[in-house]
Amino acid sequence: MGIRTRGGSLAPGGVVGDGRYRLLAQFGIDERAGAHLWRARDGQLRRDVALTMLVGDPADAEAARRGRRTLERAAHAAKFNHPGVARVLDVLSLGNGISSSEGLLGIVVAEWTKGTDLVDLVADRPAEPATAARMVQALAESVEQAHQSGLVLGIDHPQRLRMTPNGRLRLAFPGPLPDTTLRDDVKALGAVLYLLLTGRWALEGGPPALPAAPRSPGGRVVAPRAVVPGVPEELSALALRTIEDGGQGGIRTSAAILRVLDKVAEDAERTQLIKQSGQEGSDVDSDGAVWTTKKPVRDARSRRRLALGVTVLVVAAVGVLAWLGMMAISFFQDDPSASGPPVNLAEQTQTQQPRAPQQTKPPSTPKVTTGNPVPPDEIDVYNPEGDGDGVATAPYAIDGDATTTWRTDEYRQQFPAFKSGVGLVATFDKPINLSKVRITADSPGTSVEVRVADSADAELDETRVVASGNLSGSQTELSLPQPTQAQYVIVWVTKLSGQEPEYASEIGELLFLPAR
Repeated sequence: MGIRTRGGSLAPGGVVGDGRYRLLAQFGIDERAGAHLWRARDGQLRRDVALTMLVGDPADAEAARRGRRTLERAAHAAKFNHPGVARVLDVLSLGNGISSSEGLLGIVVAEWTKGTDLVDLVADRPAEPATAARMVQALAESVEQAHQSGLVLGIDHPQRLRMTPNGRLRLAFPGPLPDTTLRDDVKALGAVLYLLLTGRWALEGGPPALPAAPRSPGGRVVAPRAVVPGVPEELSALALRTIEDGGQGGIRTSAAILRVLDKVAEDAERTQLIKQSGQEGSDVDSDGAVWTTKKPVRDARSRRRLALGVTVLVVAAVGVLAWLGMMAISFFQDDPSASGPPVNLAEQTQTQQPRAPQQTKPPSTPKVTTGNPVPPDEIDVYNPEGDGDGVATAPYAIDGDATTTWRTDEYRQQFPAFKSGVGLVATFDKPINLSKVRITADSPGTSVEVRVADSADAELDETRVVASGNLSGSQTELSLPQPTQAQYVIVWVTKLSGQEPEYASEIGELLFLPAR
């Protein structure tokens, strides 16, 4: 039995949103959230739109809460503009475009995406590996930009995606689940690549129309290459390493996926050029051997590598010249005949100008002694501008083991290009008289601020900077000019380690030392 609305049931011809949107065709159901995905007609503006309708009982408090959270995240994404994501036009909630009689918790209205349903795309046969790589590469670019803006897209259901006429994958039905994380977006990229290569869905909660990916007796997803033998090893490993949660070599960021796909694209281009060279300009020796020559590819990456090589050679040459100079100086200094005539220090002293009076050193600040480190009751990611980086690994920063680390996401541009910073907030049972913060980390160049706040969720402009500095070596100690009473201490990263296009920082351990 269909869900009843003011215009009837959720069926073609029915109307929702106080009669404004007439349903045309259903494109799927995300059972995890009761999200029904429809194409509809906007009767006021006379255009087609994509509707993500959250079906549920408004009297169910938990369902209503989850629905509100989804609508909030969708509204937050309305300001995000990228060709890989359908633009959110409106968000309707109970009492604001939806009546309680419609059996809906909310509706996300987005622009309609022309093209092909992703499930239909692989219904007959999987995509060619090169085509699959290009499609996922375009989708990963939108995910990377969204994550750098602090947004979760919620692409972890294949019926929410469509392929545009120009061959790009696009999130056509926005509205991430309330508990969807950045990591879920990354895993979804691996699952989409797996789907394009094999025609099977590797995550839970997929549509019934798609067969599930096969699993080993231990429960692990079988590699795409084992399902379809023609899949290249690089793409097979990329899909599998992205889907898997743990273990060595797992891929956890969209930036890492883009790096692998860039390499795959370079290898494919190089292979194609070699083939063309062999067909068009190959020379055959008398013994039948074929020699091929590949023209150099003058791309940005090659230029960077050339510049780096030239720089290394210049530095090496300067070093050799400096060494030769030092050897020459040492040679003449060791030769008594080269030392010159003796100098009369008395005569020299008489000709010298009188010295300026010696400056008196200001009195030094009394040294503050510190006690034993005070462990916080809890630690969380502090990111007032969006979803946090590495939420699951935040406790590693106070677990007493410097080899386990909290790591930021990878960014293609340095702060504050996409956000002003990211950090960790430590909460203590009661205020401590904070004197120093000791940071164990291997992230040279990272700039941090120690801030204190009145609450763990305070806005950045409501916090106060009490110390700052740059991380160097394996351990850095930031001292406060004066001990400060604080219950909520924020270690705020304002500059990341690394260089373009890979910026990221990690913290192995934080120690909070009070004054005695």
